[in-house]
Amino acid sequence: MCTCNNNITTVKMATMAAGDEHAAPEVLRGLARHLNCLNEDNKATRKRALELIKRDTVDRGLSSSVLQEVFSALLKPLLKCLSDPMERCRETAITMITEFIRCVPKPEESLPYLMPCLAHRLGEKELLEPAEELRLAAVEMLTLAVEVCGKHLAPYLTEMMHILQRTVVDPFPDVRRESCKCTIDFAKCVPEHFHMQAESLVKPLMQTISHQHHRVRVSAIQATGAVIQHGTGKNVDDVLSHLAQRLFDDSPQVRKAVAAVVGDWLLHMRDRYSYFHKLIPLLLSGINDEIPEIRLLSADLWKQVGAQWEKENEEEIKDKMDFLLTPPPFYPPGVERPGLGCRELVLRNLGRLVPAVAHDMTDWLVPTRVRTSQLLSVLLLHAEDHSTQHLQPLLAALYSACTDTERDVVSNCLAAAQLLGTFVPPVVLLKLLLDHVTAPYSSSHPWTPLMVLAAVLGGCSRALLQPHLENIGNTLSLPEVCQEYQQVVYLEQLLCCVDVLLRQCESDTGSVSLQLLQVLVAVQSLSTDGNSDERLLRPVTVQGLDSPMELYRQHMGQLLDWLSGSVNTWSSFSPQRLQLHVIVTQSGPVIGEFVCQLMPLLSSCLQPDRDPEMRMNIFTMLAKLLLDATNTLDSKGHFRDESEKFLSDVLLPNLVWRAGRTAAAIRTSALSCLLALLHGGAVTPGQVRALTPCVLSALEEDSEMSRLFACRSLSALLRLIGTNLHPEALNKIYPMLLKRLDDSSEEVRGVALRAVGLWLSCLTEDYNPEVWASHLQVLFQQLLLHLDDPDGSVQDQVLEILKSGSSVHPALLRKETEGVRDQQRSPLYCDQLLQHLSLLPAERPQ
Repeated sequence: MCTCNNNITTVKMATMAAGDEHAAPEVLRGLARHLNCLNEDNKATRKRALELIKRDTVDRGLSSSVLQEVFSALLKPLLKCLSDPMERCRETAITMITEFIRCVPKPEESLPYLMPCLAHRLGEKELLEPAEELRLAAVEMLTLAVEVCGKHLAPYLTEMMHILQRTVVDPFPDVRRESCKCTIDFAKCVPEHFHMQAESLVKPLMQTISHQHHRVRVSAIQATGAVIQHGTGKNVDDVLSHLAQRLFDDSPQVRKAVAAVVGDWLLHMRDRYSYFHKLIPLLLSGINDEIPEIRLLSADLWKQVGAQWEKENEEEIKDKMDFLLTPPPFYPPGVERPGLGCRELVLRNLGRLVPAVAHDMTDWLVPTRVRTSQLLSVLLLHAEDHSTQHLQPLLAALYSACTDTERDVVSNCLAAAQLLGTFVPPVVLLKLLLDHVTAPYSSSHPWTPLMVLAAVLGGCSRALLQPHLENIGNTLSLPEVCQEYQQVVYLEQLLCCVDVLLRQCESDTGSVSLQLLQVLVAVQSLSTDGNSDERLLRPVTVQGLDSPMELYRQHMGQLLDWLSGSVNTWSSFSPQRLQLHVIVTQSGPVIGEFVCQLMPLLSSCLQPDRDPEMRMNIFTMLAKLLLDATNTLDSKGHFRDESEKFLSDVLLPNLVWRAGRTAAAIRTSALSCLLALLHGGAVTPGQVRALTPCVLSALEEDSEMSRLFACRSLSALLRLIGTNLHPEALNKIYPMLLKRLDDSSEEVRGVALRAVGLWLSCLTEDYNPEVWASHLQVLFQQLLLHLDDPDGSVQDQVLEILKSGSSVHPALLRKETEGVRDQQRSPLYCDQLLQHLSLLPAERPQ
């Protein structure tokens, strides 16, 4: 029966749809039973009734006028169904209401009933609609109502805001996105009313702007743009920090949305002039984005902002528009100059932008510091020479950034410093920078001004730098700059400054060649990387010299004067001592041309009352030089002229015995120097003869090394002047050597034995064996004693010495050998010696 009635109703409605003016009442009469069924307790009945109502209304091709009248009659029952316990009923009701709103000619007539109901269902603190898909459908219905009703929604501003405040933070991400879309549409529909309550949406949107889904974040940013754009403008500060955080979002779509919204604000927001200094950094940050699309969008929006500002302020900047269009000289190559409006916007807000940038450069988040350091370069490119008036805070920010552990931050800041060098007059910039170099901002990071200085110099042109070269060179070579700090990073930055100067000015650096060489020497003396030759090649090349030796020859006199000025205050910790070492060892034969100037300096350093450790170090240095004297100190033969004074005033006073281990160590160092002097040949025979007493005295030293050096020095003496010594002088030598044959050190014993052999070879015809027989007897007796040494190698060595010296007095040696033969543990060596003696003449010719 029910099915039959339904079919009849359907036929009737189809007939009415054809154009009967009484169609709407007939439709409603056909729906009366279904409407009654909506009040039944049985949920299946309610569901069936709603489906039939939907079939007989929205699913039919009814005219819009009929639908309007039917919708007015059905609205209240359908709205009541929005709270039906059955989800399917609620879904069908939402679908029907949505279709009615879309199709009826006057959907605004439903608002008095629709809006309070939606406000109740969606705007309460508790979720009255548990199904997230139905909440989404309801919000989509609300968005449709905004689109088709437009300004008619103005009276329902409060209801709309309550709904949006709740749905913008809905647990379902799609509801949030749809709510943001609805917010944008609503703001555009009723802008004259929206601003009164726009502020209430800021907090919910800021909760959504950091949602885990990037599409939700994009929607929230776009909605924020509309809320601020059509609001009172008082909430800009509340959203800026959140938008700034989205500049570092992993999603390019989110960053693109930020650029689009901020660009729109800069172009269209009513009170934008008040917020230029806060909005400009957000848009300019997008110019350095890693995604080309975002970079292009940001750059295009920024150009539009600049062009619009130019047009709005045409009268004010008319002179600049006519005369300041040519780029400044030495503009960075390959860089497009920003438009006048863009430059003026940055210039007029730079006083506020610089402190903000300096603050963000110290942020605890690495991405923030990196993006801010990139922004600094963009700002300076716009400000050009107008950044001069902000140099102090800019330099302070750069110094701080140079200490950052993130390499990208440092490199970006150095690029910004290079722009400062390009645009700011050197006379202004260098005055501040050089003052900071001599008195660093931070004692823990004294190298930061040097790092910034190197970057600034890299941005300066050769023509502008040339007048300031002397000032720069003099500053870098100051003791408190190039000698005060030993940190590796400080020395590296000092070298960077030198390298940049040489690269930028090339041959012009000849005027400060001495100062730069002083810096290089100072750095080499404090560093341990061993790249000294490479560092000297650059100044040699730019000045057209043949080798580093030529560079040293050009400035050696001045370098020695430089060191001599402070020599009286040197100690083992003085950097000047290390600088002296660098100069004399690197200059090779050149130092031999300046021995007359070097000797007073060495004499002052090596006086017995000076620092002991310093003296030992210098003696060690001299020993290395004197071993190769012909290629170093005596390359021109001048050292021989100074050697006597060197021996008497420097070397011998340090060989005088003094108590204590330190004094003994100094004597050892002096002996090593003496030995090198004797081997190097930079001493005359007369001077060598005067050294004999101090060498003999050194044979009694407690230090094994000293005794060893003394024995070797004595051997060198004997080689040089042994045959020219008077017999009495010779007779004073051998007893000291014989004592060393019993030395606790095997090495000393070996050297002493060889020295005894040399002593015997020095006996010429002037040495009468009969006259000095007693001396030879003592010598032979001691040697024969060691011929029975437990060490076989010593026995062999003694045997060879006795054989080679047997011709001095064969008879005496034979007698002494025969006298001890039977007393030794083995007569083998004595027999060999006697056999050798038997082949010699009985007596040595007189």
